[in-house]
Amino acid sequence: MTPRPIFNNPYYRGSGKLMNKVAIITGGDSGIGRAVAVGFVKEGATVVIAYYNEHKDVEETMNNFGKIDILVNNAGVQYQQKSLLDITDEQFDLTMRTNIYSMFYLTKRTLKYMLPGASIINVTSITTFQGEPELIDYVTSKGAIVGFTRALATNLASKNIRVNAVSPGVFWTPLQLACWEAEKIPTLGSDAPMGRAGHPYEIAPLFIYLASEDSSYVTGQVIHINGGQYKG
Repeated sequence: MTPRPIFNNPYYRGSGKLMNKVAIITGGDSGIGRAVAVGFVKEGATVVIAYYNEHKDVEETMNNFGKIDILVNNAGVQYQQKSLLDITDEQFDLTMRTNIYSMFYLTKRTLKYMLPGASIINVTSITTFQGEPELIDYVTSKGAIVGFTRALATNLASKNIRVNAVSPGVFWTPLQLACWEAEKIPTLGSDAPMGRAGHPYEIAPLFIYLASEDSSYVTGQVIHINGGQYKG
């Protein structure tokens, strides 16, 4: 990618906000997930990056570290299609399975290991609130994440397990290149008041906030970070 996405802010200095915490991050090998992983490590957390066999990864995490304090459900896919008629059954099924089914099942699997004070952070999208005409199945899955977040937060509040969502605008990540036609890439994010896409490192501190005790009274929220774009 040119320019390369910036996932590490060299000027960020951790203060131990996540010391001795164990975090699982899906999609943590690139883009926003990678930046969050780096930020968590700087704050003292042990980070596990879950891949395709997420159930096995959860068991391995427990075997190695004995607890799970933070779950970041970040992994997702999106595919540009001009019309609803162009979205095949196979694409719709893949989008839903990757973006919402996996979140449901991994959270369910992880929850039995979480204790009071734990934090679950789900990643939705600005497209849920604005609508994106060429990402209909993606927007549908991201809207489901908002409902899942708010319902689960209410369900777990009495157990002092917090559930929140982050709603990014356009960030410069490999997901964008994998989705959009080439002519659209140079202008991604230009409609934001700040006139550009965000870099992954610029969103990582929000995840740190939601994972730490700084947000001990925050649950069921969808927090937007999008360069000033309208969010509904």
